[in-house]
Amino acid sequence: MDYKKVWREVPPAETVETPSRFGRAIGKYSVVVTDACNDCLKCVAVCPEKVFEVQGGKLAPPLDHRCLGIDCSLKSNRCVRNCHLGAIRVGLNPSAKALGDKRWTSDLLMSTWHMAETGRLPSNDLEFRTGDSGGGFDKLRFVFPKRPPFPSLDKALIDTSISLNKRDDGRLKIDISIPVYGGGMSFGSISHVTMLSRIRAFAAWGSFTSTGEGGYPEALFPFDDNIITQIATGLFGVREETIQRVKIVEFKYAQGAKPGLGGHLLGSKVTEAVARIRETVPGSSLFSPFPFHSVYSVEDHKKHVDWIKSVNPRGLVSVKVSTPTDVDMVAVGSYHAGAHIVHIDGSYGGTGAAPDVAKKNIAMPVEYAIPKVHNFMVNEGIRNEITLIASGGIRTAYDVAKAIALGADGVVTGTPDLVALECVRCHNCESGRGCARGIATTDLELVGLMNLTWGTQRVINMLSCWRDQLREILYRLGLRSIRELVGRTDVLAHLDYNDNVQDDDIRQQAK
Repeated sequence: MDYKKVWREVPPAETVETPSRFGRAIGKYSVVVTDACNDCLKCVAVCPEKVFEVQGGKLAPPLDHRCLGIDCSLKSNRCVRNCHLGAIRVGLNPSAKALGDKRWTSDLLMSTWHMAETGRLPSNDLEFRTGDSGGGFDKLRFVFPKRPPFPSLDKALIDTSISLNKRDDGRLKIDISIPVYGGGMSFGSISHVTMLSRIRAFAAWGSFTSTGEGGYPEALFPFDDNIITQIATGLFGVREETIQRVKIVEFKYAQGAKPGLGGHLLGSKVTEAVARIRETVPGSSLFSPFPFHSVYSVEDHKKHVDWIKSVNPRGLVSVKVSTPTDVDMVAVGSYHAGAHIVHIDGSYGGTGAAPDVAKKNIAMPVEYAIPKVHNFMVNEGIRNEITLIASGGIRTAYDVAKAIALGADGVVTGTPDLVALECVRCHNCESGRGCARGIATTDLELVGLMNLTWGTQRVINMLSCWRDQLREILYRLGLRSIRELVGRTDVLAHLDYNDNVQDDDIRQQAK
């Protein structure tokens, strides 16, 4: 397929209704219409969420993922009470209970699917802000004033853009319209449709997406201005030509989900196309060592940065590191080596291919690493000259805002993008045919399960809803720009130490 001709257009960053590609999305509630139904269609008239629709003059199977819940159905002017034959039953969906885990609860999965479908927050009681991990961002809450400090502030004018180059070094000055860009997912670990869906969506928002360490496929060439090309320890597909094509080059020294372990791509995913890009042999497992054996000091690190600056005289350099206890020293070292972006990757990140034993036991959680790095840079007098980006467990717009309030300028996402594409978190990402939804696979049959236009729009919709939530948070705090939120730990509270912090008003205000 000629990607340059067919898919080179970047769509507008506009919300377009994009329903599930599997016919009916999984919802929190189950709506059952029994054989007693006589197609009177009263339920169609009274349902505010269009759960009930008409096809050929008869009631179609209910779209129960839109259902507002049991309490709504029992109101006098709603479906159950208006069905005089008692043909409608509403209850919790048993399938939904089987979804998710403590970090990505079923509510978070389904609320993200809803945002990706509609570009709006769910109207029912799905929890869209936090998971149930018992720690991390799930224990942090914003402390909002009882009333917005500036009620006349126009939310549409609140600035969510950030700068990726704060150095006055004559290189590209790059701003992105939202404080988010896409993290590295290499060709081979995900399908080309998934990769292009993410890239086109972030490009629509004027942002970037990293290639990961799988090289630079030709299908990405039309999107050079929105690509971050990654140089990792395996050096797969790294060429002078690809370094020169882009505005940002990223060194990946470590990944927070598996620091000290390097990368791996099992042979079942190394197809002929993947092998060609990575300049290796089809069917052969590929491993990236840890660490770069050419870097053992800041001076060595500076040689890396100088190399990229020499090959690409206009581009910015990003440095991705995991979060050891001395991550603050590492970040400052990267600044002195000449980096424009320091990207710290915490332990909660990674897809189903990252081993749990590493994710849960090695790197520092990112919510501890962010203020540690931010404060050290402030004390060193360099904070205004470096862009600090955080990743490793970002799931929601509230996670984005919390990371920025802790001291980051912006964040990198990975898993939320895949969830927008209807990932169910089955943790089979490492297998060639393990991803039943055709997202993290190179199997041609499974790749065909997803359409590029559909995938692009789903990620655009999710990011649109995130931007609206960020603006709402800033409005309630009386801030005119996301940049004013950086390091504002005073607007955060930890549930373990603040018994008076409440959640009950946030949902209504966020809507």
